[in-house]
Amino acid sequence: GTKIFAEITERNIGKPLAIFLEGNLISAPTVREKIPSGKAEITGKFSLEEAKELARNLNAGALPVPIKLVSYQIVGPTLGKASFEKILKAAIVGFLLIATFMILIYKLSGVVAVLCLIFFITLNLTLYKLIPVTLTLSGIAGFLLSLGMAVDANILIFSRTKEEFKTGKTLSQAFEEGFKRAWPAIRDGNLTTLIVNLILLFWGTSFIRGFATTLSLGILISMFTAILMTREFLKLIIFPKFQKLII
Repeated sequence: GTKIFAEITERNIGKPLAIFLEGNLISAPTVREKIPSGKAEITGKFSLEEAKELARNLNAGALPVPIKLVSYQIVGPTLGKASFEKILKAAIVGFLLIATFMILIYKLSGVVAVLCLIFFITLNLTLYKLIPVTLTLSGIAGFLLSLGMAVDANILIFSRTKEEFKTGKTLSQAFEEGFKRAWPAIRDGNLTTLIVNLILLFWGTSFIRGFATTLSLGILISMFTAILMTREFLKLIIFPKFQKLII
């Protein structure tokens, strides 16, 4: 019974779990996390009498018999779907604004950064499918945060490159030095975030682990796209005639 209950709660995080006694609905609390012990708590805004009534009803149904899964039905989560659609729209608008900003400020380098971000998104979604990773609302939040960190890495690189170019270095030298100077800040910032994520993965609830998983994957992929892909793409377009367009 405990094992079945743990599996049911794990599969239905964020969904209501209906409790019936003799065919009558007693309560339908929302599952917040996996319950491996078989012991659960129902929280909410109850008066004293309501809490006592609920406790009496639950105790009345507490018979020493094993749990038997009679049926399992997936109901379309209307509120969750609406929230997901809003987040998706916000993510698309955010990406377009970021792309516009990067291209206007960093010109051809910004175009390269946007292409790398598209690859970053594609690689993330591919890994989510392969691992697999369930995209809960908290998981989507972790993914969007990692997207922002990927943009931040590119901005650090391009800003350092501009500074080096102003000192009189050639464009090629400025890029090499810019990457070298930006890398420690990118590395340290990402590593500290990964350390916190590891703590959340081991000791956080299921809801928090979804956030930590997508954020960790995003950070690792962003380090690859920012340091390797952006760098190699920019090396291909460093020509004198593109100098004014690159930085």
